[in-house]
Amino acid sequence: MDTSAHNLKNLFAQLGLDNSNAGMEAFFSQHSLPSDMLLAEAPFWNEGQKHFIEESLREDAEWSEVIDELDARLR
Repeated sequence: MDTSAHNLKNLFAQLGLDNSNAGMEAFFSQHSLPSDMLLAEAPFWNEGQKHFIEESLREDAEWSEVIDELDARLR
């Protein structure tokens, strides 16, 4: 059972990304999504990351709110 706080910093860690403040800001400055692309379809995810995002959203898992926040930050 996942007992970590569900926030952007921990989502980055869950996705295997640099979750330092500088790392997260660098990610947002280097990546963006067009309005017609689903978050999970972004070309910068690996298969594991894509699967985690798709499954979390499909199951309306505890991470889904934070994934929505990530999505909004990439627009």
